[in-house]
Amino acid sequence: MSCTISYKTVWNKHLNNKKKLLSPTEDLLALVFRLPERGPELLREVLLERGWEDYEAGRRDREDWNLYWRTTRFCNSEYQNLMPWQRLNHHPKTAEITRKDCLARNLTRMRATFGASVYNFSPTTFILPNNYIRFLAEYNKLRVSKGLSAYWICKPVDLSRGRGIFIFEDIKSLVYDCTVIVQRYISNPLLISGYKFDLRIYVCVKSFNPLTVYVHQEGLVRFATEKYRLSSLRNLYAHLTNTSINKFGPFYKTEKESVGQGCKWTMSKFRHFLYGQDVNELLLWQRINNIVTLTLLTIAPSVPPSPNCVELFGFDILIDGRFKPWLLEVNYSPALTLDCQADIAVKKGLVSDLIDLMNYTWVDGLRERAQMRPTLAPRLTDNRSRHVSEVTNHDDAETRAQREHLAEADISSSTPDIPPRGLGFKPSTVSWKLPHIHRYVVFSVVLCHKTRGHIPPARVGDFIRTFPFNKATLKASQHTLDVRTVIQEVNKLTAHFSSGRLNKMNPE
Repeated sequence: MSCTISYKTVWNKHLNNKKKLLSPTEDLLALVFRLPERGPELLREVLLERGWEDYEAGRRDREDWNLYWRTTRFCNSEYQNLMPWQRLNHHPKTAEITRKDCLARNLTRMRATFGASVYNFSPTTFILPNNYIRFLAEYNKLRVSKGLSAYWICKPVDLSRGRGIFIFEDIKSLVYDCTVIVQRYISNPLLISGYKFDLRIYVCVKSFNPLTVYVHQEGLVRFATEKYRLSSLRNLYAHLTNTSINKFGPFYKTEKESVGQGCKWTMSKFRHFLYGQDVNELLLWQRINNIVTLTLLTIAPSVPPSPNCVELFGFDILIDGRFKPWLLEVNYSPALTLDCQADIAVKKGLVSDLIDLMNYTWVDGLRERAQMRPTLAPRLTDNRSRHVSEVTNHDDAETRAQREHLAEADISSSTPDIPPRGLGFKPSTVSWKLPHIHRYVVFSVVLCHKTRGHIPPARVGDFIRTFPFNKATLKASQHTLDVRTVIQEVNKLTAHFSSGRLNKMNPE
């Protein structure tokens, strides 16, 4: 029997949920992960709990692994030599939104192309020293023509964890010795009991080709640990929400009004807070979805095809006093350290759901045999290889057939005329004005009851698919990404939430 026939037999046995076609002495290999010494310990812990094995370079072949996770970038050759059973935790070229100056340039370009009314979620930004003259003109215009004091925040373009950040009002205080961005400081943030906060939204891009985006239900609300005052711009504990700064603050362990000890809430607790506010919650979360989608659109057409890669981003969102969300930055390899109970509640489930989203099956355990069979181990560098990868990494015959006819999938009606389905609720329990006790999916993704196409799946654990969100966006992302059509659909969906029409719909 040839290798190809043997492989098909094993695959068909798997599809029919029968016993694996291996002799009693041939046990399937455990899945293997590669993680640098300083890699996230939480990831190591979750994978070991799930029965994975740690990669040992001296005892395993070079390609004998299933997941390679790094907090730094991969080189081009590592993408080109990727095998069907392997996954990387980064797509190429994502620094175009995770480096502050690159993000600013891309948002400026999109604003010029599609209009400031669409790309209106980022504060006015200048890259210094290159844009110093433009910044100076804007600074003087605000002070002279409007007679107002404007506040600005300065950030090094390639540092994280709040390092090197300061806020200023007088340009004489602007001193820097590296490339920085200067942004208009959002001086009217929404406060909780006088404390400033922002949201850490976890976003997984399953694919850029076609664009497939998931947002995690849970996330973190990060607080400053001293009350917000514009009269004390030098007090970083009042103005910055980075945990790496606030955990050293004098009031970190103090019981703070409403906020409590520490500096973090879970997103569930924040939803509870929003329930008592006079705010259109669905519209707020939809606007946050829009920020994620529109930001990813800035780079999606330029990211090369990278099968078997995923990317976890940390989107930092600030909500102002008018409940408008603003994008602060996008984080590459967001921290998975556990500093407090909120981290434990959020991040362990996040990592586990992310592994589920990678679509591992027991077939990936055949990697050693596949290495010895050239016909079963194509490189993922062309369409044929991509198809092999997709077929070997999804888990049922229906999914395989759907993937072959993805262009015909009807995952949503063209307009959001029905409430979400398939999100873990029975129709009788779904309401557009849900009590806060429901574990409601706060990221408003409109799906259709005609779910004959489950590709991409609507939900994996607490990851909810936010793009594509209807038939038009699915079609627009199939081949060459049609950015203009996607933006039109985003605007249509937002208009429905803004008008309140969805609140009045009968869930039946």
